[in-house]
Amino acid sequence: MLLESLRKEVALLHAELPRNGLVTWTSGNVSGRDPASGLVVIKPSGVRYEDLTPESMVIVDLDGKVAEGNFKPSTDCESHLYIYRHRPEVNSVVHTHSPFATAFAAVGEGIPCVMTAIADEFGGPIPCGGYARIGGAEIGAEVVRVLEQTRCPAILLKQHGVFTVGATVTAAVKAAVMVEDVARTVFYARQLGKLESLPEEEIRVAHQRYTHAYGQKAALPSRGGR
Repeated sequence: MLLESLRKEVALLHAELPRNGLVTWTSGNVSGRDPASGLVVIKPSGVRYEDLTPESMVIVDLDGKVAEGNFKPSTDCESHLYIYRHRPEVNSVVHTHSPFATAFAAVGEGIPCVMTAIADEFGGPIPCGGYARIGGAEIGAEVVRVLEQTRCPAILLKQHGVFTVGATVTAAVKAAVMVEDVARTVFYARQLGKLESLPEEEIRVAHQRYTHAYGQKAALPSRGGR
């Protein structure tokens, strides 16, 4: 079986989407690229999340040719592949219709950077791209266009949903979970009053700390922090 380890990882992390309320029924998908071969593991089209297994994943090359699998790949496959072809640093793409983030997308509005959690994870506002038709590479092209203008790993697409990218499958799925979390908070905050974006310097410092000092692989301060 080709790419057994990556198959297992992609199948396992698909479960995080319904677990975190990011998808319903069979909507949404996760893909992962193997940097060595360039092959991509992606969810099969229309298969329910509880039925996904490593064996049910579909492997395609960057041109969309099926290298291994018994199912059709996701209908978003062409968009995922477009992103991979144009962003070599990206090794995973996630697509969801998570409700709060998609509410912002429905009105064509990005999520402002009004909290340190947004600055930490996304390095600034979460942008909203334009509308693109489903089924071909158009969505991927719009995601790439917006990615070129931001360091944010999450993109909202107008009247559609959420796409996130990452150097690993875990990173892309985490971004999808986090974008819904902050979208929910910002939505509720708007009911309470006017929002105020963080100053650019505070965003820069928070993102730098989170990406370089947070976690067990970095040199942490003796106390404090998240």
